[in-house]
Amino acid sequence: MSGEQNLMGESDEWTPDLRWDMETEWLRKRADGVASSCQSYQAVNGVHQNQQRGASASGCSSDEEMIDLASNKSGGGAMGDDENAHLHSLHSHQATDRILPKVEHGMHSTYVQFRGFANSSGSAAPGLEADELPPGIGQYDDFHTIDWQRDIARDRMRHRYIAKKKNDSVFNMIRGAHDAWSGWVCVFLVGVVAGSVAGVLDIGTRWMANLRLGICPKAFWLNKEQCCWMSSEMQYEEDTCPEWKMWSEIFSAGRDGAGAYIIQYIFYILWSMAFISLCAMLVRTFAPYAVGSGITEIKTILSGFIIRGYLGKWTLLIKSIGVMLAVSAGLSLGKEGPLVHVACCIGNIISYLFPKYGRNEAKKREILSAAAAAGVSMAFGAPIGGVLFSLEEVSYYFPLKTLWRSFFCALVSAFIVRSINPFGNDHSVLFYVEYTTPWMFFELVPFIVLGILGGVVGSIFIKCNIRWCRYRKFSKLGKYPITEVLVLTLITAVISFPNEYTRMDMSELISLLFSECGPADNNKLCDYKRVYHNVNDPVGLAPAGEGVIEAVWLLLLALIIKLILTIFTFGIKVPAGLFIPSLAIGAIIGRLMGIGMEQMAVQYPHLWVFSNECSANCITPGLYAMVGAAAALGGVTRMTVSLVVIMFELTGGVKYIVPLMAAAMASKWVGDALGKEGVYDAHINLNGYPFLDSKDEFTHTTLAADVMQPRNGQLSSLTQDNMSLSEVESVLRETDHNGFPIIVSAETQCLVGIVIRRDLLLAIASAKKLQDGITGNSIVMFTDTIPAVPWIGPPPLKLRKIVDFVWSSLFVCLLSHLSGHFYYVIFFRRLR
Repeated sequence: MSGEQNLMGESDEWTPDLRWDMETEWLRKRADGVASSCQSYQAVNGVHQNQQRGASASGCSSDEEMIDLASNKSGGGAMGDDENAHLHSLHSHQATDRILPKVEHGMHSTYVQFRGFANSSGSAAPGLEADELPPGIGQYDDFHTIDWQRDIARDRMRHRYIAKKKNDSVFNMIRGAHDAWSGWVCVFLVGVVAGSVAGVLDIGTRWMANLRLGICPKAFWLNKEQCCWMSSEMQYEEDTCPEWKMWSEIFSAGRDGAGAYIIQYIFYILWSMAFISLCAMLVRTFAPYAVGSGITEIKTILSGFIIRGYLGKWTLLIKSIGVMLAVSAGLSLGKEGPLVHVACCIGNIISYLFPKYGRNEAKKREILSAAAAAGVSMAFGAPIGGVLFSLEEVSYYFPLKTLWRSFFCALVSAFIVRSINPFGNDHSVLFYVEYTTPWMFFELVPFIVLGILGGVVGSIFIKCNIRWCRYRKFSKLGKYPITEVLVLTLITAVISFPNEYTRMDMSELISLLFSECGPADNNKLCDYKRVYHNVNDPVGLAPAGEGVIEAVWLLLLALIIKLILTIFTFGIKVPAGLFIPSLAIGAIIGRLMGIGMEQMAVQYPHLWVFSNECSANCITPGLYAMVGAAAALGGVTRMTVSLVVIMFELTGGVKYIVPLMAAAMASKWVGDALGKEGVYDAHINLNGYPFLDSKDEFTHTTLAADVMQPRNGQLSSLTQDNMSLSEVESVLRETDHNGFPIIVSAETQCLVGIVIRRDLLLAIASAKKLQDGITGNSIVMFTDTIPAVPWIGPPPLKLRKIVDFVWSSLFVCLLSHLSGHFYYVIFFRRLR
């Protein structure tokens, strides 16, 4: 059976009796708290336990056998508690205060009563008060979609009940105040914890990345930059800080020579393999959901899909450790994308401190949207860009109050990162720059060209990466994920070390490419034929020196290597982000174009485009690198507004908005012309996630009546108070519907509400276990009261709490009864 079959339906070889047995066994395991999310999902759908599970999103692949049990348990918090009972009472009082008359049918009379109506019909039968429902009622199974209207309506009813009761006592007043500010407290805690985690990750990643090249003997816990702060020398050549020892120096081979080069090469490879091996084993053993960037799954989850364990405690821990190891191993990936996943894990965990969000999946997604904004904010130091990223790219349900809370959460996380100062440069990001030279009007042309190149490169990357991931998914390569990771890391380390621009950490490379050359810079990119008399002399245009020419060739080679390696790296079974590789590829393209434009201005100063504008230094190659980085990232992700805001927040000024906007729009237009999907949407389709993009446009003209098929037999339904337990179980065995309409009676088919199959199964299993005297002859009652007659027989089973009532149908029933005609309410069952 394929993964799609597991998610959408059952196998034909499983009979209803076998399905009923499997469901009963599943409920027993859920009650004991020992079933994992994958096991419960397979059991409820009648899947062979020994059947090999596919690698699609609807099942667990061979790499995803370890599910977060703790998160699975916590995700099934009880919704059917006393609070919801009071809420339904409030709703029914508001709906009507009338007593619905008896509806005579045959020899019996049925009392159509709901919670909140006057209980004038007598006392409850034995066991009627024992209606505490087990955890999980009102929640959703793994790999299912939430009911937005149902959850939002429940929260609205809960809020009305609290607002009605807050003036009754001081306790209720405090409870109302707590409910009002609990959302702000929740996002504040998310921002504080997420910012702290991001600061630790930044510090740890830099230290481990530098460890591949050397160590600080006096204080091994310091990275290279921090170690050099202890040096007494005011100036020193690049990579010659006396306090920082390269591995060749540790083994007395010096810094130069063939022997030192070989030792550095070997240690570079060994550390890379050690880091990635530990990362792959941790992910495989403890948290298979910690792979990839996580943004693809976050978009799917925020759209209403349930993936138990994906935002759990183990995933948070292993993702945090794994992303440091993976980035430090030198793979062509970044940690900024996984930071969004980490922030959403923190938001999910903290939301359970507030039942308002922890027990309501729709409300929880408001916290997750704010957490996603905090993830981008702490990654780039761009709180406004983080909010826009959450709104534009990942969020599905984004009310206005979520916008303000997302901004507050992003602000708090950015402040925490800034307070920790992980980069030691008084800024919250590594490649913060400020340019002294303004851009010229004629430069809009090369900026637009950069946007076009970014769209082309992004489309090429998406198509090649999706093709490779599809091959990995459906070939034998997918059975050996750890081997693939190790081989790819080995190839990356061997190829990257000889080129200094691929050897260095990508964040440092971006910082170097964004930088503006000054008199004190001595790297190859700033090796121009300039003559300075003092450090205050202006930096003007000058011919390129040998260092610049060598750097151009090395950057061209680095561009090819980075692009190819990123295509094969994104999607492997380790934490892997795409923001930083995309920015690095675009920054290389932009820096190369900037150097070309600069040399054109030097060689042809009398051209009309340069003669009036370039009297001094008019070209800043670092600005071209920044615009190219934005264009490449926009071509890959198809972001526009959030991308521009993130990039200008990185530069610390707003005077570069126009170049960034021009490049972003050109990249978006070209990318959409070559392929409509961004990389995250493409991976959603590849994995088969049930994601319906709100931005998609559909031009369907077919009517529902044109595709409907006639039903064979009678519609399966349950009556509100005259079916026995054995009859209800018979309906469950003989059908596989996901929900059942509750009607007044077989004769009076007025719709009362709907009960979900999963809730009904859980409630019956709990009642049999906890309530004495329940037999097959017990009457199943979906109302609060019973007729005021002496109760004869086994105690009834009261399941009022698990019903979602349709109050409008109540008035339809009243009108139809008073007019002497019965209108049948058509109920369309929900299909999987």
